[in-house]
Amino acid sequence: MPANKKYLTTSPSQKAIKIIAGIIGGYIISSLLHMIAALIIPFNKEILVTATFSLFLIWMIFLIIPYLFENGYKVLICYTIVIASLYMMYSSLSNHNPFLQ
Repeated sequence: MPANKKYLTTSPSQKAIKIIAGIIGGYIISSLLHMIAALIIPFNKEILVTATFSLFLIWMIFLIIPYLFENGYKVLICYTIVIASLYMMYSSLSNHNPFLQ
């Protein structure tokens, strides 16, 4: 049974923005989450090993999220804010981590 046409995105630019935000933004967010977890939890080597599998699963969740929004620009802005805040958290944690120095 085909999807109802009124629920589908018709603008090619909106489709492209959602795809780009899902693929690139989702991967960056999921990798930053794993990097922060490796800094916080004392078993950092084990987290980075299991990140090989769990990163893909979390990335798929962040790949689906942009399609829940009507406007792709809102998703792009939300993902940019999340990436910036996660990066600031990662940089502050890595500067104050005694195990890295």
